[in-house]
Amino acid sequence: MKEMTLLIFLIFFNACNFINPKPIDNKSQLWTPTSISQDLEKAYFASGCFWCVEAIFESVKGVEEAHSGYSGGKTKNPNYNQIGYGNTGHAEAVEVIYDPKVVSYKILVDVFFGSHDPTTLNRQGPDSGTQYRSVAFYQNDIEKSAIDSHIVKLIEGEVYSNKIVTEVTPLVKFYYAEEYHQDYKKINPENSYIRNVSIPRLNRFKTKYPHLLKKFH
Repeated sequence: MKEMTLLIFLIFFNACNFINPKPIDNKSQLWTPTSISQDLEKAYFASGCFWCVEAIFESVKGVEEAHSGYSGGKTKNPNYNQIGYGNTGHAEAVEVIYDPKVVSYKILVDVFFGSHDPTTLNRQGPDSGTQYRSVAFYQNDIEKSAIDSHIVKLIEGEVYSNKIVTEVTPLVKFYYAEEYHQDYKKINPENSYIRNVSIPRLNRFKTKYPHLLKKFH
């Protein structure tokens, strides 16, 4: 019993918004990724801690990279400290860089819904707050249609007993998170949150969608 209590404490203490935030308030210091090939496209989703979501999408064949960031709110140039209080309106989100010749946007929508619980309001796993809400950001009518169609399929198939609360909203602006958040799971495999939350969530996804995974030799 004591071991279980300690485990729960460690998971919550090391939850996504409790790890030594490093505030970056100067816009010029914010991290930006390198430019991408014109053959690649971008998609945007939020479904809990971006460390978890980034790792899941990067395991999918056709996805070149995933970047952690913030979107869906009104605060300009938000930083991790501000996000942690849940009053910026932003959600922890990811930018998925993918090759449409290998993986379609519809498949990415399937990955999004299949890798988290879209019926929990402002919560995913041990993380709670509006910054952890479920959001599918669309950039055009084609993407919106793909998201809406998938939600209808889930409802008609009675996949969930509770109501789907995922927000379907146009992408206005995506702000990249600080550099130390990028590839966090890959760089920090021994972090207790990564070991107790991110990796189990990733493994559940891999078990559910083995046909979508990259093959490593």
